Amino acid sequence: MFPRREKKQSLRRRALFLLVTIAVVVVALAWFRVGPRPAIEIRPAFLAIGPSTPVEVYVSEPRRGLSTVRVELMQGDLRRVLAEVEVAPRESWRFWGDYTPSETFELEVGSRTIEGLKEGEATIRVEAQRAATWLRHPKPGVAEVVLAVRLRPPSLEILSTANYAEQGGSGLVVYRPGKTSVRDGVQAGDHWFPGFPLPDGAGGDDGRRFALFGVPYDLEEASGVVLVAEDEVGNRSEVPFLDGLKVHPLRRDTINVDDAFLARVVPRILAETPELQSTGDLLQDYLRINGDLRQANAEVLAELGEDSEPRQLWQGAFLQLPGSQVMSSFADRRTYVYQGRDVDQQDHLGFDLASVRAAAVPSSNAGRVVLARYLGIYGRTVVVDHGYGLLSLYAHLSRIEVEEGQQVARGETVGHTGATGLAGGDHLHFTLLLQDLAVNPVEWWDGRWVQRRIEDRLQGAAAGG
Repeated sequence: MFPRREKKQSLRRRALFLLVTIAVVVVALAWFRVGPRPAIEIRPAFLAIGPSTPVEVYVSEPRRGLSTVRVELMQGDLRRVLAEVEVAPRESWRFWGDYTPSETFELEVGSRTIEGLKEGEATIRVEAQRAATWLRHPKPGVAEVVLAVRLRPPSLEILSTANYAEQGGSGLVVYRPGKTSVRDGVQAGDHWFPGFPLPDGAGGDDGRRFALFGVPYDLEEASGVVLVAEDEVGNRSEVPFLDGLKVHPLRRDTINVDDAFLARVVPRILAETPELQSTGDLLQDYLRINGDLRQANAEVLAELGEDSEPRQLWQGAFLQLPGSQVMSSFADRRTYVYQGRDVDQQDHLGFDLASVRAAAVPSSNAGRVVLARYLGIYGRTVVVDHGYGLLSLYAHLSRIEVEEGQQVARGETVGHTGATGLAGGDHLHFTLLLQDLAVNPVEWWDGRWVQRRIEDRLQGAAAGG
């Protein structure tokens, strides 16, 4: 009798203990298992807000996950919600299941996205609610960053006068950007020409700078060429400065392509360009060479322009290939015809200069060799850097006589004419580039033009004019 009673009592005690344990666990979970305070990082791209400042916000809570996140900007009475998200955290009694451990917000903050924003200071505030329980609703995590608001663009003063240029031509402008400017130069269409301090001995201690620029051969409005000054947060001044732009009609030409030409040039170019695989069709391979490979070659030349030495290496007029005859116009729009039908169209940016076979090719001016190798459509090619983004290109060479990194004098032989690359016969393809833009060499072949439009402007700046 007694053992049976004791057994019942023992079972009751165990059940009671189990119930109390469950109750304690439930109360503990309901009280203690709130989510930890979320980690919040506010990462502005700059130490100030401008027209459109990138701001990255990262919020994380890896244990139970986020609940709600709110990002807002505050300035005086102005309050703007920049981002807001609400998600379900993991329940306090669960140790598995879906939840959101972190959120990243990529924001653009500035006068372009927030109406009423003024100069001064503004606060970016992030509030992240952590997971609650039945009994506890803790305060959210909060982080703030105070940033200056700068909306006034740098000043910009044009110092050179009589700023004229031709379509496809070049020029030099002298100017003075404001002290807040960190990037200045000339924007001509899609092309950028950076500014430089005036050369040693030309003054410039009062902030005067200059930009050597080109005008795209297909740009027809002077207003498309502007002087630019920009501060670190993107405030930008743009001032048109050309007093006149001479426009030339676009010249057009037709190039007939036959099977004999394709059979001669395509396999040779493919052999020198391992990254370009043959399709087995000569015409299709040619079109890829004339299009895709031409673009890839242009990108190589653009990189060379970006790495140009920030000093003048040339002196005076540039040389044309001696005794040569100009066989093309600058910036021809060429239509390629195969078996009576148009198959392609490209712009020919340079001059084809014909002389005797394997004629010696002189460097058009002093500089440093930055490329001396086979370059796609150009065949064996030499590129000479003359400083300030000005480059000369010598293409279709039969032989190269210089090495990359070598300093060359004006008139020093860099190679010999040939028919490599997309050449129909022995000649020199000559191009002058400013940064990534081909410009008309005729101007630079003219000593009077170089003196009046380049040297005199720099000397005038030195004299304070």
